[in-house]
Amino acid sequence: MKKIASLVLGLESSCDDTAAAILRYNKNDNLCGIEILSSIVLDQNSLHQAFRGVVPEIAARAHSERLDFCTKKALTEAGTDIEDISLISVSAGPGLIGGLLSGIMFAKGLAKGLECPVLGINHLAAHCLSVKMIHNIDFPYLTLLASGGHCQFLIVEGFDKFLRLGSTIDDAPGECFDKIAASLGLGYPGGPEIEKHSLKGNKNRFSFPKPMIDKMDSNMSFSGLKTAVKRKIDEIVKVQGGLYPKDINDICASFQNSIIEIFRKKSESAINVFKSYYGLEKNYYALVGGVAANKKIRKTLEKVASNNKFEFFSVPQKFCTDNAAMVAYLGSQKFITGNYTKEDLIPKPRWPLDINAKPMLGFGKRGAKA
Repeated sequence: MKKIASLVLGLESSCDDTAAAILRYNKNDNLCGIEILSSIVLDQNSLHQAFRGVVPEIAARAHSERLDFCTKKALTEAGTDIEDISLISVSAGPGLIGGLLSGIMFAKGLAKGLECPVLGINHLAAHCLSVKMIHNIDFPYLTLLASGGHCQFLIVEGFDKFLRLGSTIDDAPGECFDKIAASLGLGYPGGPEIEKHSLKGNKNRFSFPKPMIDKMDSNMSFSGLKTAVKRKIDEIVKVQGGLYPKDINDICASFQNSIIEIFRKKSESAINVFKSYYGLEKNYYALVGGVAANKKIRKTLEKVASNNKFEFFSVPQKFCTDNAAMVAYLGSQKFITGNYTKEDLIPKPRWPLDINAKPMLGFGKRGAKA
């Protein structure tokens, strides 16, 4: 008889956050009764600060050293023992290969000792489904997944069914936040730093480009914006020998405003496509990923959704960035329905959600990038 999970251990190590979470669901209440008992995230900001970006080798080593401690902390906070875990759910991609291997090997070892199933989860799918972990939202729904490594408009039609409407053709917005922050001499990660300084800045001082904003589709580009901001920084430094606090604040506000305008215009395009596909009475728009933690971006897109008669959903800030609760949640749903294979546990640096969509960022030897 198939063993039905009630306590799930989620593990996340796809980039630079080591995370573990314990989730309980009512096994007699199909896909309902979710309760997050603990969610522990150990960031590596101090390890990568000097490099102003993630160093894969350092990240992988840190994951190997922290996964057991992180898991113990999650168990303690949940008030349970490792023997009570009956399912393990681990991020298997996309991400940095060293981190993925660290998490998968740790999960397999635990599963062997506990004699319980272990499932490999698409990290991006977990982000997209995280809103269902918190809210009562029906399929299908429109999602903007925006993070340090990804940016896509997707229609989520099921726990394992995605339709991509558009994507960045170059850089991800979170990556641009990090690199602009580095050019301004701000801390890492760059998103919170730029958001903080933008509150004191004049968003209209600099007119930075908004690439592809006039194209009637949901594709985006951020590379040219990043380059324009860097050139403006160099220009100011050359003229006055450095940056004053007001310059930093105004650059942050103007840069963030360009990002917001791109998201606003492209969201409207994606919303129109979604409405033409389904014609539903109730429509939903979800914002997920690390960039969703930005309050100004969230507020703007909530207004866009409302203006188009879409209900807006996101998740608490602690679940916007990488976490293991969302991995545990998606694992529990896939386990209930039997929607998983052993091949899911193979680490996949590239793992597109919409396998039928044409790659936007090229196709490498390990598969489509996005």
